[in-house]
This record gives sequence, C-alpha cells and structure tokens, in this order.
Amino acid sequence: MASNVTKLRNLLAELFMFEFADLDFGIYRIMNSKRTEIQRFLDEDLLPQVQAELGNVKSGERTGLEAELTQALQQAKELGADPEQLPKVKVLRERLLVTYNPSTLEDEVFSQLATFFRRYYKDGDYLALRRYKKDVYALPYEGEEVKLHWANADQYYIKSSEHFRDYVFKLPDGRRVHFKLSEADSEENNNKATNGKDRRFVLWDGGTAGRGDGGMAGQGDGGTAGRGVMQEVDGELVIHFAYRPNEEKQATLNRAAAAKILELAGVEFTAWLEGLQTKAPTEKDAGRTLLEKHLGDYAARHSFDYFIHKDLRGFLRRELDFFIKSEVMLLDDIEEDSAPRVEQYLAKVRAMRRIAHKVIDMLAQLEEFQKKLWLKKKFVVATNYCVTLDRVPEELYAAIAANEAQREEWVRLFAIDEIVNTTASPNYSAPLTVDFLKANPFLVLDTQFFTPDFKTRLLASFDDLDAQLDGLLIHSDNFQALNLLQERYRGQVQCIFIDPPYNIGEDQFPYKDNYKHSSWLAMMNSAVVFSRNLLCEEGSFYCCIDDSEIAGLRMCLDGKFGVDQFLASIIWQKVFAPKPAAKTYSTSHDYLLTYAKDIEKWHRRLLPRTSAQDVLYTNPDNDPRGSWASDNLLRNEHRDNGVYSIVSSTGKVWTPRNGTSWRHPEDEMQRLISSNQIWFGPDGNSKPRRKKFLSEVQQGLVPETLWEYEDVGHTQDAKRAIIACFGSDVFPTPKPAKLIERACRISCEFNNLILDFFAGSGTTAHAVINLNREDGGQRKYILVEMGTYFNTVLKPRILKVIYSKDWKDGKPVSRAGSSHLLKYIRLESYEDALNNLDMQRSEFQAQLLADEPELREDYMLRYMLDTESRGSASLLNIDAFANPFAYTLKIANGSVGETRTTSVDLVETFNYLLGLRVRQIDTIRGTVVVKGLNPEGQRVLIIWRDVAQLPNEELDTFFQKQGYTTRDHEFDLIYVNGDNNLENLRRDDETWKVRLTEEEFKRLMFDVRDV
Repeated sequence: MASNVTKLRNLLAELFMFEFADLDFGIYRIMNSKRTEIQRFLDEDLLPQVQAELGNVKSGERTGLEAELTQALQQAKELGADPEQLPKVKVLRERLLVTYNPSTLEDEVFSQLATFFRRYYKDGDYLALRRYKKDVYALPYEGEEVKLHWANADQYYIKSSEHFRDYVFKLPDGRRVHFKLSEADSEENNNKATNGKDRRFVLWDGGTAGRGDGGMAGQGDGGTAGRGVMQEVDGELVIHFAYRPNEEKQATLNRAAAAKILELAGVEFTAWLEGLQTKAPTEKDAGRTLLEKHLGDYAARHSFDYFIHKDLRGFLRRELDFFIKSEVMLLDDIEEDSAPRVEQYLAKVRAMRRIAHKVIDMLAQLEEFQKKLWLKKKFVVATNYCVTLDRVPEELYAAIAANEAQREEWVRLFAIDEIVNTTASPNYSAPLTVDFLKANPFLVLDTQFFTPDFKTRLLASFDDLDAQLDGLLIHSDNFQALNLLQERYRGQVQCIFIDPPYNIGEDQFPYKDNYKHSSWLAMMNSAVVFSRNLLCEEGSFYCCIDDSEIAGLRMCLDGKFGVDQFLASIIWQKVFAPKPAAKTYSTSHDYLLTYAKDIEKWHRRLLPRTSAQDVLYTNPDNDPRGSWASDNLLRNEHRDNGVYSIVSSTGKVWTPRNGTSWRHPEDEMQRLISSNQIWFGPDGNSKPRRKKFLSEVQQGLVPETLWEYEDVGHTQDAKRAIIACFGSDVFPTPKPAKLIERACRISCEFNNLILDFFAGSGTTAHAVINLNREDGGQRKYILVEMGTYFNTVLKPRILKVIYSKDWKDGKPVSRAGSSHLLKYIRLESYEDALNNLDMQRSEFQAQLLADEPELREDYMLRYMLDTESRGSASLLNIDAFANPFAYTLKIANGSVGETRTTSVDLVETFNYLLGLRVRQIDTIRGTVVVKGLNPEGQRVLIIWRDVAQLPNEELDTFFQKQGYTTRDHEFDLIYVNGDNNLENLRRDDETWKVRLTEEEFKRLMFDVRDV
C-alpha cells in the first residue's frame, strides 16, 4: 500500500497535469514544459517543509516517558530480568504509542492534505463540495430571500467550441488524416454514461452500441473492416470514431485504436502507413508515433478543461479553514488533552496550512492564468462584408464580373446559371458581364473572394459605414463575442431573442460526471450577464426553453434581471399533432421566458389585427362612419339604473328580463339611439345591440401568453423553411421565423437592434429581414454562432434570404431581394489563445532564481506563468505593433488538429475595444485611417502605419497633408501606433490629443472583470 506522502505526491502530479505529459496543445503544452521544474520544486522544496515545521514541536511528555522507559530497561537488565515482561515497561510502551511521534504526525499531515485536495478536485475542475458532515454538504448563503445554487456556480463554462468537432492533422508529406465521429452514433452520443461507465472515444464498430471490447468488434471479414472504420475520400484518410460508455481507460483504448488503425493501414491503406508511423517522441515515450500523439490529443480535447474557477485561491482557502475546523481540530480532544498534545495539534494545523496555502497559491496561479486568457477580449482574426450590388459603385463591376470564385458562389447559392431566355435582362454567362450585374442588383457580393485593394476601395465608398450596416455576424463562442461587443453596443440593443440548447435529446451538450443541469446553468449564467449590459433601458429579453431546464433557468434569470423585471412565461404551441410514440405525455409546447431591462420603461407594442378579425366588421346599413360589428347591450346582473324599456323605430318594446339590466343608463341609451349607434336588425324588430365601429377599435391586439402555431408557426414550418432554402434538412432544430417576428413586433420599433447569441441556423436574421420587407423598417441584427454551420448554414441562409424572398428546393422562386449590407467577423478562440502562448525565461532570470531560493519559491508559486508568457502573440506582443499588418496568430482552421498562420485584424479589434462607431475606413498609400465616434461622443481618428514605411518625419508630413487639424476635420482624440511627434504639431488654439495605440489597446484588451 502506498504511503500517505506518496499518495499526496501522486495527487499533486494529477493537480498539475503531469499525467498528460504526451499532450502538446494548450495549457498541457505549457505545463509539460515546466513539468520537471515543478516536480522538483514540489519534491525538494515544498513537501520537506512539513518535516521542518513539525520538527519545531517539543514534547516534554514524550521526552519524560522515553527517559523513564530507559531507566526501567536498565533496572531490568541489572536485575537480570526480561524487561519486556515487566508491567512498568509495558505501560510505558503503551503510553509512548499514543504520544507525539514526529513521523506519525507528518504522515497524518500528508494524509489530511491528500484528503482535502482530493475532495474538491475532479478531472481538472474544482467543485464546491463543502462537507457539513458525512454525505451532507453546506452551501454558501448570505441572507438572500431565495438562493439559487448549483455545483458550478462559481465557475466559467469553457469547453464549448471543440466538442465533437472533427479533428484533422497533416502527415509530413502534407496529406490530411481526418478523425470523424460516426453520425450513426449521434443519438447515442447524447446519452450520459450508464452503469457507472464514463464515455470514451473508441473506433467505430459500424453502429453496435454498448460493446465492452473497445469498439473493435464487427471487423472479421477482411476488406469490410477497413471500409467501415477507415476510408480514403478525396485524397484524405477518414477514420471513424464513436463516443460511448466504456470501462477501459482512454489511454488503453487509444493504444488499441492505434494498433488496429496501423493493422488496417498495413493491409488496405499501405500508402498511409509510413506517415502514420512517423515518430513523435516524448520524454516518457520515445517510441510514440504521430498517430498515437493525435489520438491522445483528440480524446483529451473532449475530456478536459470544461470550467475555470472564478476565485480558486479564495475558494480553496475558505474550504481549507472549514476542513481543518470540522475534521482536523477536534475540540473535545483538545479540551481533555495536556498542553504538549495541544501543541502537537497546533503544529499539525500550522504545517497543513503552510503547505496547503502554497499548493493553493500554485494552483491558483495556473487557474488565474487560464482565467486571464478566458476573460481577455479576443482578437478579430477575419473581417469581411457581404453587400448587395445596388450599394456597390459601378466602377467596381468589371472586377466583380471577372471574379470566378464569386461567380461560382452565386451559382451555388442563387442558381444564377438558370437566368436565361429573358427579354428584360441579360442572360447568364461565364464569365459574367457588367450588364448582367446591373440587371441583378440583389446579388450579394462577398469580400472574401476579392483582393485587399478591392475591399479597401469598396469600404472607402461608404460615408457612414456602421450606420449603413444592416447586420453583424460573429463566428465565436458567445461569451467571447459578447465580451468584445460591450463598449460598442452597450445599452443599444432593443430585443434579445435566444434559443439555447435545451440540454435534452439532440440539443444536449457534453457535461462532466452528474452535472448535467449545473453545467448548463454555468454556460447560460455568464452570457446572460454580458447580454443584459447590451440592452437599452426599454429593452426586453426572450429565451426559448422546454421543461428540462425551465425551473433552473427561471431562477437564474430572476437573479440576473431581477424578479420584478419578469414579464411573462409564454407558451408556444410547437406541434400540430400529438406523438403516438410518447411514453408519458405528448409534449406540444415550449416556453419563452421574457424579461424587461426596466419594466417601468418597457413598452409593449400591439400585434397587428388579422383579416380574419377585421372580416367580422361589416356595414349593412351603409353607415357613413364605416364598418362595424354589433355588441351585446345586456349585463347579467340587476342594476336599478339599467332597468327600463327601449322602443325601436317600429314600435317594438324591449325590457331586460329579471336579473339583468342594460349596460347604459337610460339617458345615455337614448343618446346612442338618436346617433344611430344602436342596431335593431335590418327590419327594426331585432333585439337591440350596440354598434362598435372598426375605426374606433384599438388598432392592434394586446399580446397574450399563448402563442398558437397557426399564428407563429410550428417545428415543421421551421424545417420546411430550411428545406426550401437548401433543398435538404441541413439543420436539426430550427425555430420558425414567425415566432421571432412576433417577439420583435411586440418589443421593437422599425429601426431597433435585435441580438441573438445562440444564432443556430440564422432564423433571427431571417425574421428581421422579413419584417423589414413587410413594413419598410430598418431593423438591424447581431448574430453570434460558434458551430461549423456558421459557414454551411447560417451565413448562406441569410444571403439567400437577402437575394430572394421566396425559395423552393434550394432554388429562388423569384429574385425579389432586399438592399443589404452585413459584416461578418471571426474571433480568436480560447483554444487559439492557449495555443499561441510562448514561454520564455532569460539566462539572467534563470541564474537569479538559482541563486535565490526564497525568491524562487515566490516566483514558482505566484509569478512564473504571467512573467514567462509576456510577449506571446495571444497576450499582445506590443513590439509587433511596429508593423500592425503583419501581426499573426496560429488559428485552428475549422478542425482542432490543424492550424494556419493568420493575420490578425488589429484595426477591427481596436475599433471594438474603443466602442467606435465607424464612419469611414480608408487606406492611403498603405496607411489605414479610421474615423468615427467613441461612446462619449468624441470624434476619433486612428492612424495605422508600418513604422518602417512611414517613420515619424514622414508621418508628420502625411498628417498635415491630409488636413486632420483643420477646423472642418478636427478630431478630439487621435491614436497612432508607435512613438510619434504629432503632439508637436498642435497649435495653442487646438485641443486634440494624441494617444499611443499600443497602450490603449493593452489597457482595453485586459480591462476585464468577473461575471
């Protein structure tokens, strides 16, 4: 059995991720680079401090007993007796067993430290499992009226962008190997581990579920095995995997999978064998192959780093004190023990706290470092625009007509090759003609297909760029996107509509252990806080949900918006027929939880009346006041002033029956009769009824909380809309556009901004475009989506809807489109930030740490990661700003195993950091000039230059030549990258200020706060 110090060492190795020595991505690569140093520090510097601390304890009791025992043994020896048989010797030995022993006490300290850290740590995360007593946990409570708590409440949900994404890596010869999860297992992938088994990645076995053989069965017929597990598709080797419960360790399954893949490659895919067997050695495994390396990375990316703790140091220190008080410091024993024994207790506590605090500091350094990477505002790594041709200057048409990539895109999206045999406009041809472009003004140009010079000329043609934008699409984790949007859109969004994953069935996302609902709430919590900041004071928030998470979500939203801001729990009838296969109830509805930013300022709009409602109003007597409908004049209760007789023009008398009365007093009734507002039927003899004129009726309907599918659509309508656009069912769980249209009608004016940060297939943009087409409005949208269908479904759908309002089988029915300009950007991901870290330690630093042990301890515990990662591209390399157009990051290129060196868009990133409302972007002889307004209303000029190409003297000339200080163009703030002398050009009567872009960029990028 391992000793307690060994158990603690093993646990610390787990806490500091030593077991993942073969992984060379993200935080694992960083920790592996420091593994030997950290291990040496723990073993040689830290743990020996326990013995040193306990060595200071003096036990007078034990010293006296040992002296007494020595004397008794000597006396027995002198008497010639067997000392071990003497009663006094036996008593003394028994007493010594229960008195202080340094080695025993040291062992207890190691044991209790291991117990403490093991309690709160599980597979990379720290969970709040404070024990009040055995199997009973204590929750933090600060006197709230209602307390919502969940296991991950104090953590950020991180692991989002890489779940179940395909994984691609390149062999040395450049060919690609593609790990792909089998779609046949997709339903099974959504089931949590069963019978105590965790889910593992295994080679796909052709669909056989629940096997215990590592997924290697079903491969006994030679060639069929290779075709089932492995395929060569378009020059790429595709290897299929499943994700299912399995008792084996992932490392064991990886070894089995590697052996099977190489076996198959040796038989059926021999051209791939050499590349797969390329060595990728590690310190622990000199024989590791490239295949084994990527199998390890692939499985690990789906298994670790789901959460980052918001305050790990504070959390663990509080829990340590609680642990010591409840499980180490036994007060009853202390009261009854002698002073030396109490001193031993205190020594043990001091040793525990000293070592635990240092371990906590080191763990907190790692957690805070990851938190810094998570919270820092992310770089924009790609910016492009989509614009209808009616907004593009005609001088650019020749370049557009000659662009083959754009033509092919239009054929694929809009079927323009079918525009033939029309007399009104030119036929399609390849290449395109300028006349064809002029005849099709709603073709949507995408700048990704054009040169930087073309893009520059296009953007320069817009006088007020941001004002002309109709939409913004962001390819990113929603937390990161909302973080970057804070300054630019704070208080400007009128309506938020989101449709998050329901956490059940196809929508269920991966989660750890038994924290299905807790993980989901952690994922929702932070994004909701960020999004609330973007709402204007009159704004409202809609969230679709079903029964699986509505209880927790309601309490979460109550906590973020306030209970008093709750508007309604709307019921949406999502299906039109019951499901015969339902095991319990056939679910017919979902919910929309709705909140106001400030319910006192929120204003609900009326829904438009329908033709079915207006048809009830007619005009049988040709009343000049227009159409009317009749209404009952009687109330079902007796009132003295309502009991009298009415005489019609034909002389017929009408009197209320017993227990009823007229709704109006007699004098008012006579006035209504005289003004022809009482209807006695076409012959004058019918029961009298009150005329209600359509012109007097409220021109709209008060929204109700039951939304029926006849009015807002159902799930099949949503599916049909997708199929109409694409010709096939390319997205699993869309919402009908009419559902979102209704929310917008209730909560928005014609020119408001709508945000959806779970954009999915892009239904919110579809709904906004529909509404604008219908009433000529200028509503705008922001959509955030991180999934791969951003490029395959969301963006193509929006472009299709812009181009034509009618679609069938993936083809436009008409080509009646809308004038439109949208921007789409992609952000650096958290994984990208991790993978672009570069740890550097100078020779001087290394020597200083070697010479100063006390400094080394403090450095290792608190400063190492921050200090040595400075200058990493993802943490802002200020030196690289000398040429801002050459700033690059390695960005995951659609699959987690392959990265591409990508130019960062520092210009666009800085615009968002400033919260700039961009008016114009222009490029003048290689220098980018941005003009706009910041959130304070100050006029801002930003000059981006390659310092080597435009040094300070030439910058001064450039600045004066452009006339940036003239009265007509004077700015309040001017930002320039690189040291400069522009301040010297300012006259005494001018007030503009110059700021260094680098300093402001860094301040704003890391100006983060916990949420």
